[in-house]
Amino acid sequence: MKYDVEYSKTAMDTIKKIDSSTSKIIRNWIEKNLINTENPRIKGKALTGDLKGLWHYRVGDYRILTDIQGNKIGILILDMGHRSKIYL
Repeated sequence: MKYDVEYSKTAMDTIKKIDSSTSKIIRNWIEKNLINTENPRIKGKALTGDLKGLWHYRVGDYRILTDIQGNKIGILILDMGHRSKIYL
């Protein structure tokens, strides 16, 4: 089963604010590694603490926060941002 990817409103707003070259790198990474993947957990890491249940992916100095929805076979991209600010 292949996973579909959806973006939250916050993620869409954030990707518009990031500089265009970084935004393109992130979008290409998502397209290559998440869209239609059979196992999205291979490339990511489960979060702990207050963010338990969510997953993150590293793309250079940026992080993509997601909710992997196994019951829908979907990945909801919640937000993305620089590693120094994304977990605040």
